[in-house]
Amino acid sequence: MGTLNMLGLAKRIGARFLLTSTSEVYGDPLEHPQKETYWGHVNPIGVRSCYDEGKRTAETLTMDYHRGDGVEVRIARIFNTYGPRMCLDDGRVVSNFVSQAIRKQPMTVYGDGKQTRSFQYVSDLVDGLVALMESEHIGPFNLGNPGEFTMLELAEVVKETIDSSATIEFKENTADDPHKRKPDIGKAKDLLNWEPKISLREGLPLMVNDFRNRILNEDEGKGNK
Repeated sequence: MGTLNMLGLAKRIGARFLLTSTSEVYGDPLEHPQKETYWGHVNPIGVRSCYDEGKRTAETLTMDYHRGDGVEVRIARIFNTYGPRMCLDDGRVVSNFVSQAIRKQPMTVYGDGKQTRSFQYVSDLVDGLVALMESEHIGPFNLGNPGEFTMLELAEVVKETIDSSATIEFKENTADDPHKRKPDIGKAKDLLNWEPKISLREGLPLMVNDFRNRILNEDEGKGNK
């Protein structure tokens, strides 16, 4: 509904509209890595489908307003992103691992930890979104870092960065959890002259410093304002 409202506004005032879509439009992909031409493999009635199908519908609406009403649109499909100032307990895997390791809690891994994700640092994403908005290309464009990590490998990097004695706790996997996630960013490289510059091992310490300060403030009873 938010996308629909904003498309109506963009149509009325002649604005260029950016849709920040998601790699979740690919669902649990049968193609690896995922190209923008891949239509996806999504369960329409699963526990994740309100998000997956919501974003897919938002892309549909965006293209319909472009074709039917001439609205200038841009579509970015964002893959996992991390960085400072994220919510400490937003449930995303990098935030979870970092918060848990700093608090000396076991890091929660769902399933066997062999599922993969690709993690891009926030400043790389911002550069990609700016490049997309300043270009004449509609998209969709995958914006993500092709460096692929299993959840267990991510946990190891977090341990190296924060606390070598951190432990892992395995829990039952969530339904419809994608097994693999890795962007093919060839289109963004060619048409936007964009690719991520910051590796996980470079970006993670920047996030950890921010999280550590906020968690220490919490512990001292100052709270988060």
